[in-house]
Amino acid sequence: MNKADHAFTLLQRLQQVYPEARCGLDYQSPWQLLVATILSAQCTDKRVNLVTGELFRQLPDPQALASASQAQVEELIRTTGFFRNKAKNLIRCAQQLFERHQGQVPDRLDDLVALAGVGRKTANVVLGNAYAIPGMVVDTHVKRLANRFGWTCSQDPVKIEQQLCKLLKPEVWTQAGHLLIAHGRSSCKAPIPHCSSCPLIDLCPRIGVDRSH
Repeated sequence: MNKADHAFTLLQRLQQVYPEARCGLDYQSPWQLLVATILSAQCTDKRVNLVTGELFRQLPDPQALASASQAQVEELIRTTGFFRNKAKNLIRCAQQLFERHQGQVPDRLDDLVALAGVGRKTANVVLGNAYAIPGMVVDTHVKRLANRFGWTCSQDPVKIEQQLCKLLKPEVWTQAGHLLIAHGRSSCKAPIPHCSSCPLIDLCPRIGVDRSH
């Protein structure tokens, strides 16, 4: 079985194990998902979801956030960590949407990553989940599992994204990210994976792995 076929088989198994795997952030629009994903940096989805309810109640759209004060936004997002920089980016991002995109969240990766606080990971989350445009998200879990599965030898998220996009068909990119993240959180943990109870133990290509964990 070649690498692409093996990867597809592995993802099929993950889909069986995690049939409910999806984006863990609560959102009702591309704008809300963009904000939530920016806030999720170095923060759990659960914490972000606790914060965004009140954030969107007070500042419901890009126009409201674009005109908000730094102090107001900081107070609303304080518990997500790095709140000063996140608040600055959110306000500037909202302003840029009006300057460049008539207040709408763009659906092109190049346009998204040009916004304040938006990297390729955030852009791909928005593309894949808000617009159903294939996006390969590479977070810490995806990076770790892609290396363990032998799909990459790189630690560079951009290179990993490129390699996974070549390995996997575009139609599975978005769900692949959800599945890998779900498995990384539940079983294939860092630094020690739970190999003895792993549902992929017969498919895992790792050499010399200690399966006694």
